[in-house]
Amino acid sequence: MPQKTSDTPMMQQYMAIKKDYPDAFLFYRIGDFYELFYDDAIKGAQILELTLTSRSHNAVDPIPMCGMPHHAVQNYVDILIEKGYKVAICEQMEDPRLAKGMVKREVIQLITPGTVTDSNVNEAKSNNYLTALTKDDDDQFGFAYADLSTGELKTSHLSTVEAVVNEVVNLRSKEIVVDSSIDKEQQNQFEKLNIMVSHQNSVEVKAELSYLTQNLEDQLEKATVDTLLTYITVTQKRSLAHLQKAVAYEPSYFLRMDHYSKYNLELTRSIRSGKKQGTLLWLLDETRTAMGGRLLKQWLDRPLIQKKEIESRQIKVGELLDHYFERSNLQEELVKVYDLERLAGRVAFGNVNGRDLIQLKTSLRQIPKIQHVLSELDSKVFGTMLAKLDPVEDIADLIDRSIVDEPPISVTEGNVIKDGYNEQLDKYRDAMTNGKKWMAQLEASERQVTGIRNLKVGYNKVFGYYIEITKANLSAVPEGRYERKQTLTNAERFITPALKEKESLILEAEEQSTTLEYKLFSQIREQIKQVIDRLQKLAKQVATLDVLQSFAVVSENYHFVKPTLTKNHSIDIVGGRHPVVEKVMGRQSYVPNDVEMPKSTDILLITGPNMSGKSTYMRQLALTVVLAQMGCFVPAESASLPIFDQIFTRIGAADDLIAGQSTFMVEMQEANRAIQNATPQSLILFDEIGRGTATYDGMALAQAIIEFVHNHVHAKTLFSTHYHELTALDQTLNKLKNVHVGAVEKNGDLVFLHKMEDGPADKSYGIHVAKLAGMPENLLNRADNILKRLEIQNKDTDQVLVEKETQKSQSGQPKVDEKRKPASESEVDEQLALFQTVPADPQGEEILAQIRQTNLMAMTPMDVMNQLYKWQKKLGNK
Repeated sequence: MPQKTSDTPMMQQYMAIKKDYPDAFLFYRIGDFYELFYDDAIKGAQILELTLTSRSHNAVDPIPMCGMPHHAVQNYVDILIEKGYKVAICEQMEDPRLAKGMVKREVIQLITPGTVTDSNVNEAKSNNYLTALTKDDDDQFGFAYADLSTGELKTSHLSTVEAVVNEVVNLRSKEIVVDSSIDKEQQNQFEKLNIMVSHQNSVEVKAELSYLTQNLEDQLEKATVDTLLTYITVTQKRSLAHLQKAVAYEPSYFLRMDHYSKYNLELTRSIRSGKKQGTLLWLLDETRTAMGGRLLKQWLDRPLIQKKEIESRQIKVGELLDHYFERSNLQEELVKVYDLERLAGRVAFGNVNGRDLIQLKTSLRQIPKIQHVLSELDSKVFGTMLAKLDPVEDIADLIDRSIVDEPPISVTEGNVIKDGYNEQLDKYRDAMTNGKKWMAQLEASERQVTGIRNLKVGYNKVFGYYIEITKANLSAVPEGRYERKQTLTNAERFITPALKEKESLILEAEEQSTTLEYKLFSQIREQIKQVIDRLQKLAKQVATLDVLQSFAVVSENYHFVKPTLTKNHSIDIVGGRHPVVEKVMGRQSYVPNDVEMPKSTDILLITGPNMSGKSTYMRQLALTVVLAQMGCFVPAESASLPIFDQIFTRIGAADDLIAGQSTFMVEMQEANRAIQNATPQSLILFDEIGRGTATYDGMALAQAIIEFVHNHVHAKTLFSTHYHELTALDQTLNKLKNVHVGAVEKNGDLVFLHKMEDGPADKSYGIHVAKLAGMPENLLNRADNILKRLEIQNKDTDQVLVEKETQKSQSGQPKVDEKRKPASESEVDEQLALFQTVPADPQGEEILAQIRQTNLMAMTPMDVMNQLYKWQKKLGNK
């Protein structure tokens, strides 16, 4: 009976390895190919568009399989990782030619979405963060994250699931590592966000990594970092010498913005496309290095709240702004600096090649030039940074002495080490060079002796060196001069004792030379590994300098000014602009606006037509705050700002389909986050609160929210609304001010001025906006008739929801008009009515009853108009 395919020694080995990696694609090395088997093959063939075949077609149970050449494997790994899968790389651990029995194989690395280190050019300016989460008995969360490509390692202590989700989303993490303390419901939250959840229940940190947590005082933070380090060690199975000591951070140390606010403000991702273009990051990114690009994004995610730190950045930006030629020289030198952080990571991982080292040398050679540029600037401003720029000259010199200027990609096939670096290597090379010269001389002398002009001395990997003579010339060969080695169709190949001896010498020199070169390269790599800490510190300084010059370039190009930071809780922006909109529209088309909110004003109530610029006005204030607290200059003629601790936004309308929540629920949740968490030092942007429900509900909620923020929160708040009735609140809320976006009618058409003016809007322009949208003319005329009738009907009614006589003061006591008696309940009810109450009469009651029973949706517009005419006539005859 034939043996089952699954019972063969190789498949038994495969199954034993696969058992340890059930949730990963196992790339199993066989010769020059990586193979997938069973379900991995079926699924992999579909995803990777590979041909699905089977192992041992004639066996009892043929096994599905597919494969790819080993040299092309990275592309296939990238595809799987991008789609959210894990890949286990299983290599042959011994030479198959020397192995006795089955070739030994082991998984050398588990690649996951959070542990990818080889980024493409488009992602060079982005971090890839692997996150970790644990929980203690008090339901407090330990949170940590690392970027394996750069060595960054940070941790924090968080109190709520919402805070954890906010951090994970802000970091754009693709994978989170959890232990058994995190329940299934919490794990599901991450899975719904398309974040891979990996498990690491046991913790065992290697002794050589224990120093990474030595500065952590919080035990929960330390435990979380240990969980993360254990997972990294288990999956990567390689040196982690480039990981930096864990740094504890507190989100409240920075300007706090939840991921909803960052999304609404389009800081790093466009709402429309999900891409960088059209965002604040897109505008700001004039960085010249990958390190600078990543740091810019980190500064944008976490603006500062310490005045001294902000002003330190401002001063440096101002110095670079004032020195155009020095800044230009600096940019020229920065362009030649490669990604020092990731090069250091590749050195630690052991996958650095000769070309990487040349990039490292080129980068280090730029540092003295950058130092020279900084020395020409004010030493009080850049003196500290200049002192911290370490050129790491010993490593630059080492690479210069040892590595050829244009090395091959492979480090195992020779031609990487320079002549003169190692004496033994030079001897091998001399033997090879002289041996080849000897071969050339042998060919010339044998041609002369034999008279055979096309005789040649050649080389073949299988047969070695040989003398080849065509069959037509065999008769000219002296008897016994050569030993026959190989017969071809048209020629014979021969060997001589002297040629055999030289062949042995040359081949030995080539083999020993290649082995020695790889050994020397490994030694050089180990020397560089000893200075990884210096390289990382240098990278931070270069990245910081790069971001600062980027701020200076942007500030000059778009006419930004240095903002003044105050402590008096007032905002005074003259000629403020939305920098991204202005870039898209052009400076000549954009209409600047002032934002004036003295200490006596907490709320700006903004009215005006749709499309007039209310949302842009609100966003431009938030972006100005973010820019200012990053240390950048701001888009305005002048700006005086307090330092805010948090920004909350409720802008735009979108359902949260993942959580199964409607637009209105999302709106209320975002508003609630602001109300519950804002302080007097916060900034709140509320755009059209209440529009997601019925008119009365929405208006009531909007007014209640305004009053609550005014009386209890005291945060600087911009509140835009279409409920014009709310503009009467300025009579009862002393820290609320009405402003509106100007608009005028010309020849029946609406013209937006995009200019913010004091006071409420004089009317709504909804029908005009509908006209701009291209609505049918007869529809617009009908809407205009209805609007005029409603305006006539309601012109004498009181303001909706504004209790002029009984409005409570901030102390909670009602204000009493001395000229009037206290209002009765019936009088208060009458004040709150939307339309003026009509005295009851039998005919009116009859018509009201008919209105209630009439199904308008089943009638034509003409029927409705006829019925309305009858009611009017009946009431008019009264």
